[in-house]
Amino acid sequence: MSERPEVRITYCTQCQWLLRAAWMAQELLSTFGADLGAVTLVPGTGGVFSVTCNDVLIWERKRDGGFPDAAKLKQLVRDVVDPGRDLGHSDRKKAE
Repeated sequence: MSERPEVRITYCTQCQWLLRAAWMAQELLSTFGADLGAVTLVPGTGGVFSVTCNDVLIWERKRDGGFPDAAKLKQLVRDVVDPGRDLGHSDRKKAE
């Protein structure tokens, strides 16, 4: 990939999910740092909460049943941008 990946977090302003979206953005930036080109917060309505990475939908609140925890979100972003990357203690254990 020639350009750094971009993450978009779309959140519902009516539901007041800005703090949740901002916290998730902070978690991603803390983990991936300069490896990400941008983490963008996009206000929406109607109960929307979704996360895309390079235009790939990786989480959708209604489809996936709520909100991801930080470790799950980091794994989903990693799986799109750098599948071989080790996330350390927050990484899921691979079944052998």
